[in-house]
Amino acid sequence: MATYQYRVVEGWGRGPEGKEMGGVVPDVAVDSQDRVYVTLREPASILVYDSEGRFLGAWGDDVLLNPHNIWIDPADRIYCADVDDHTVRIFSTDGEVLQTLGMPGQTGSPGEPFNRPTKAMAAPSGEIFVSDGYGQHRVHRFSAKGERILSWGEEGTGPGQFALPHDLCIDPRDRVLVSDRENHRIQLFDFDGNFLEAWTDIQSPNNIHIDADHIVYIAEAPQRVSIFDLDGALLARWGEEGSDPGQFIDPAHGICVDSRGDIYVTEVPRQPNRLQKFTRI
Repeated sequence: MATYQYRVVEGWGRGPEGKEMGGVVPDVAVDSQDRVYVTLREPASILVYDSEGRFLGAWGDDVLLNPHNIWIDPADRIYCADVDDHTVRIFSTDGEVLQTLGMPGQTGSPGEPFNRPTKAMAAPSGEIFVSDGYGQHRVHRFSAKGERILSWGEEGTGPGQFALPHDLCIDPRDRVLVSDRENHRIQLFDFDGNFLEAWTDIQSPNNIHIDADHIVYIAEAPQRVSIFDLDGALLARWGEEGSDPGQFIDPAHGICVDSRGDIYVTEVPRQPNRLQKFTRI
């Protein structure tokens, strides 16, 4: 049976060849080469590091207003939800804009894309799903070309209702996992928006990541990380409030796992530079 034990890498990304991030970092993702991409709230940009924490560069400051959660597809296209610009942009690894969903700077009509979106992710088919979370309580499904297929969700506490859809993730069973943060649950849907089930052994889920072994990692606001299998069974849980390495000052906000099984976790809202790497042991 697999065990999930980790050792914090103190000072990751801030050593002699690193770079002080200098602000709040909402999310983190890794590409096929285990390069690490970090969203920076101010100045709005994407910071890039190698797996050892060496700073490689930054981009996006010319287009981003408030980058939130990000996801990287198998072709290393980077999907970034911009809360203040009401858009989702898809970038190359060097920062070229490949596609834009939404109208920059324009809020969508009630129920329509987008009003402060929080996360975008593509299914293997290329269809794109977006949690439209801070301004409204919706999930949108688009074709690979960016044509909207359908939307679902409304404010509330019942099945298919949301109190801040803060993140989403597509699992290997073609289910859409949505972090319904203020309702303290993960809701699962099929691609047509039909409610399937909810995982409720959760507190304020901020971010979901599913690794290559189909293990589900969740960053939760009460300064902790929870690990589940695809059936919703809890495999591990850890984290505590504090300022020491390995502890969390603020709520865990962003999470991802690299090819080695190492975990990166960001914290929001107060503390800058709070990205920690945990090496699996």
